[in-house]
Amino acid sequence: MEKNTWLLYVLMAGLCWGTYVPLIAFGGKNLSVGPSAPFAGRYAAFLGVGVAYMIIAVLFPLIRSQVVSEPILGKGTSVGLIFALLAGTAGALGALGVIFATATAGPEDRIYIAPLIFTLAPLLNTVVSLFWHPTADNPLHFGAPEQMPSWKLFVGVVAVGIGAGLILLSKEELEQKPAPAPIVKTEPAKE
Repeated sequence: MEKNTWLLYVLMAGLCWGTYVPLIAFGGKNLSVGPSAPFAGRYAAFLGVGVAYMIIAVLFPLIRSQVVSEPILGKGTSVGLIFALLAGTAGALGALGVIFATATAGPEDRIYIAPLIFTLAPLLNTVVSLFWHPTADNPLHFGAPEQMPSWKLFVGVVAVGIGAGLILLSKEELEQKPAPAPIVKTEPAKE
């Protein structure tokens, strides 16, 4: 494989996750049964996400292992399986958070959901990745970074934080503007 093939997978994830919030918001809204059960459509959308995960995350490895004659589980440990399940749980709870955020936000607030989520997530990921250095013997090993990243990473983190601040300022500015006057339809004068 090429040295930078991983960038194609980053692009794939970014394109998929970048469209996730609008897709799930639209799906949940259109699965809604009405005001008597406001979350029913959101739960149905979450079920759809689960089915898609099952198809892709369960069937893909099974089919691939048969096609390339490669075992799914090697000499893995129970710790690896536990942390993989924790990752899946975090992903599912994150998806549920997105669904609830889109369900409870007003139409004017929904545009802020994805930028805030995808600002918080990389900031948290950076901090965790800097200080968490798990090993098979000690999966909860925390400490100083083993190799300090370039100053550019920290400038990027600050830029992301500034971006989140600008998103919130933009939201507040919009909320402070007076609402436009309603359009009143008038009948043309009769002669």
